[in-house]
Amino acid sequence: MGRIMKDKYFVSEETIITAEFFDVDAMNIVWHGNYVKFMEIARCRLLNKIGYGYKEMVKEGFVYPVTGINLKYVRSVYFEDNITVKTYLTEYENCIKIKYEIYNEKNELCTKAESTQMCMNSKTNESLFVSSPWLIQRVEKYISEHKE
Repeated sequence: MGRIMKDKYFVSEETIITAEFFDVDAMNIVWHGNYVKFMEIARCRLLNKIGYGYKEMVKEGFVYPVTGINLKYVRSVYFEDNITVKTYLTEYENCIKIKYEIYNEKNELCTKAESTQMCMNSKTNESLFVSSPWLIQRVEKYISEHKE
């Protein structure tokens, strides 16, 4: 059931986020832990884009806990910077794997990251080693409707 990805991803999305006062430290630099929050905001947008956000997951009896996050900080983001978080769905059949790139207003790369989430049955708490059929169907429907 392997898929061929265009540019090594299946679906992408861009989310613009403003670094707020509560995101920064005393030096007006975004605190390192808040990048995970930015990733979560962007991940929700990407999943909603394909019609399989967290509400749909729960409704269908599945949850996708995060099992791994990797971050590489390249340059700082500052108070009131408008950042663009680019998200790329790179795996969906066995887990949800998303790559992230965070850019500042000058279009300079600030952070690279990746998150992995595995599927679980929310009623039995059983870990599944494949994604739910609903996620797979929605991604494949999105891909087929957005062919170039």
